[in-house]
Amino acid sequence: MAGIDFQQNLSQSQVLSPQMRQSLEILQANSLELGQILQQAIAVNPVLEVTQHDEELPEDLTPDAEYDMETLSELDDDFRELQIMERRTTSTSQDDQERRDHYYNSIVAPETLQQHLLSQLEHSINPEKIKTAGREIIGNIDDRGFLSTTLENMAISSALPLQDLEKALAVIQNFDPAGVGASDLAESLLIQLHKRGYHGTLETRIVQDFLNDLARKRYPEIARKLGVSTSSITQAAETIATLTPDPGAEFDPTSNPYITPDVIIKKNADGEWEANLTNDNIPDVAISNAYKDLMASTHDSKARQYLRDQIRDGKVIIRSISQRQDTLLKLANELIKRQSDYFAKGPRSLKPLTMNEVADVIGVHSATISRAVAGKYVLTPHGLVELRTFFTSGYETKDGQQVSNTGVRDTIQEMIANENPKKPLSDSALEKMLKEKGLKVARRTIAKYRDQLNILPSHLRKQF
Repeated sequence: MAGIDFQQNLSQSQVLSPQMRQSLEILQANSLELGQILQQAIAVNPVLEVTQHDEELPEDLTPDAEYDMETLSELDDDFRELQIMERRTTSTSQDDQERRDHYYNSIVAPETLQQHLLSQLEHSINPEKIKTAGREIIGNIDDRGFLSTTLENMAISSALPLQDLEKALAVIQNFDPAGVGASDLAESLLIQLHKRGYHGTLETRIVQDFLNDLARKRYPEIARKLGVSTSSITQAAETIATLTPDPGAEFDPTSNPYITPDVIIKKNADGEWEANLTNDNIPDVAISNAYKDLMASTHDSKARQYLRDQIRDGKVIIRSISQRQDTLLKLANELIKRQSDYFAKGPRSLKPLTMNEVADVIGVHSATISRAVAGKYVLTPHGLVELRTFFTSGYETKDGQQVSNTGVRDTIQEMIANENPKKPLSDSALEKMLKEKGLKVARRTIAKYRDQLNILPSHLRKQF
């Protein structure tokens, strides 16, 4: 029998408490996500309630005193009788429930593509059997607006006549948005062209037979094969470019059509830049006085311990929100100091800035700054931008000026916007032009910036 060996190892590891995890989650959440976190916390923690103003904690509370049950019960100026507390608890709970019901009932879910199509189908004048087949087809249309399977497969799986499915598909392909219900991109573009009255035109011939060549802008080759001028192909390509490759894009459930900023930076009455937190979607929460009274008056030790734990957790949430807001405001004020040229002149004036630099000034770790800016936006005189935008590396010109990556990208975009469309600038040409401006940027970096700007290579930008 093999011997049993005992080994003792000593190691250090950092384990985050649930309270610390929640604090990090609150710090990283944007205003919409934080509102959802608080709504969930209010639902599971009975001592939390929505108020019209913040409840501030005394700054001189030590951690031990903060979590001590007796100290918590003494935070009120006076204590009410248990009967009064019970009546208030009932009233508060009912009011909270009404607020929650109003909050959730006020949320209007965006209409999906399938709902949009079903609504048109139900209001159409078609036999019920065609509507039944249409519902089956709509159920097999993906979020882009394309059929995810064939009519033959649908006929087999649904036991519906193929003839009914074909008639229903013809009906659906006339619905809004144009191009919906196609099996591929070419068919979708043809449907859109036909709805615009382009029957048997040069545009339809190009889509039918030369879509790949069109994507590569091989206009002379297409013109030679069709026996027309290159300018005719160019004009037809401009028409085709106005069509949408994804007919269901406007109903995309993953899109975010509206973003709420966490910070607004604008000039105040004195003409100075000022940062303000929006606090949108963030309800003011506080510890219920009623439950503090109950903890002070009950003689049930288990109930007292339960209330003590709930009040402690509630105060962690309140303090974490306060720390989040304080960090965001300090961060925004530091950005005003360091990026004043951006707010005054625009993105081209953005200076290189690292999170470590701001973290040192605010007095927090750089990871805290990283979490604080994650997924958050700031409304500036130059539009809504992500907070992370203000943190970027950069380049130094020959005369010692600092230029951020954003500034370089904007310069590249301006150069391409002013280029000769018949002789577009290559990445090598852009590299030389930037070097003349005192910016040494590698050609591969220029290609990366161009991709980020969604600008095609020079041979695909060429116009004929």
